[in-house]
Amino acid sequence: MSGREQIGVVVVGCGTVGGATAQILTLQADKLARRVGVAPALRAIVDVDFTHAKELGLDENLFCTDLDAAIEADDVQIVVELVGGTTVAKAIVERAIAAGKHVVTANKALLAHHGAELLAAARLRETVIAFEASCAGAIPIISALTGELACDRIDAMYGIVNGTCNYILTAMTEHDRTYAEALAVAQAGGLAEADPTLDVTGVDSAHKLTIMADLAFRRRTRFEKIYVEGIDQLEVQDINYGKELGYVVKLLAIARRQETGLSLRVHPAFISTRHPLAWVSGPFNAVSVYGENSGHTMYYGRGAGDRPTAAAVIGDIASVALGNAQRQFQTLNIWPDRREDADQLDIEAVRCRYYLRLQAEDHPGVFARIANILGDNDISISSLLQHEPLTETDESVPVVITTHEAMESNIRAAVDEMNHLDVIKQPCVCIHMVAEHPEQTGTRDWGLGTRLNAE
Repeated sequence: MSGREQIGVVVVGCGTVGGATAQILTLQADKLARRVGVAPALRAIVDVDFTHAKELGLDENLFCTDLDAAIEADDVQIVVELVGGTTVAKAIVERAIAAGKHVVTANKALLAHHGAELLAAARLRETVIAFEASCAGAIPIISALTGELACDRIDAMYGIVNGTCNYILTAMTEHDRTYAEALAVAQAGGLAEADPTLDVTGVDSAHKLTIMADLAFRRRTRFEKIYVEGIDQLEVQDINYGKELGYVVKLLAIARRQETGLSLRVHPAFISTRHPLAWVSGPFNAVSVYGENSGHTMYYGRGAGDRPTAAAVIGDIASVALGNAQRQFQTLNIWPDRREDADQLDIEAVRCRYYLRLQAEDHPGVFARIANILGDNDISISSLLQHEPLTETDESVPVVITTHEAMESNIRAAVDEMNHLDVIKQPCVCIHMVAEHPEQTGTRDWGLGTRLNAE
């Protein structure tokens, strides 16, 4: 590497991803130099505990506990933050920016809560924050949104962006496991944390949606305004009824442009088995993007894991080393620190189809009462599924209804009303149903310049 220009790198945090990143930087240094033309040189690994680093066989001469000394070193140009969280990590990033260093991070929570603030600070110091690894592991979705799709108007984005949830749902769907059983298998296989709360409640997906939506819609979105619902309350019987109707359930991160604003939401949803996202199984991730001119593009791959995520981190290091990240950051007018706040719609303003399951008494006139409530709330029934009672002594049966598109506020009002009926024996289960987003390519009226020019 002596004959090539070097760029010094400090990795802060040597956990799963940090360790893999340090390994690639050291073991594949010559390959990286040949491919990139600039040699990323690992100067230090900063942590408080080097047990994992030692297990990986990393050079102990690189171990450092003095963060300030590592960041301030004259031969360091890039600080890679892989600590996670929003407190210590934020201080590390701020410290690096203040020292005039570029930052690479995989920290979705930090960017979802403080992205615009940190990007503005980096801009003042003429540095850059690169974060491809924050949203979907090795899937180059940030590169797509800031590259090929940067000149297009994005109408909608649908993502499976949490591998833990997708693995659990695949196990429930294909192997008839309960949620608890599927989670236990995921944990035993290292595909779920000991405390999976951030994943299974949908919060992790909402963090990622915030970052992607900022770039896709050229607006500054607010994480706290995103509707979030997890998979931890799903039951196998609903997944099986969905299969009977031709649907599979996925945890979707959805961002959609509507006439009055942006709809951002994370929740389980039934999608047709013919939908491309229905084929994404196990720990894999995928993001479908619908552009005004580009139409439907889909990005698929491993959305988590040590080496896939480290690959995205290394890609960002290379982009900074070549100056590509700096040029995009300085030139593009899509970054959240440069844009206005989005008009984010409340979940009740969403129009959608719905799956409803009611445990109802098996008597004449019961369904008529249910149908009247739905009709009074402007909800039209699309299909009805009811099996015969398992035994002659069963006094209630599950009734599964799918609706045509309706307002969320109307569905909520109807569900509340049905739950108060004396003939309904359990709270109604309500799951969103999501159809393939319509492509707009080739359908524009080219005389309507206002539509084409609008962001």
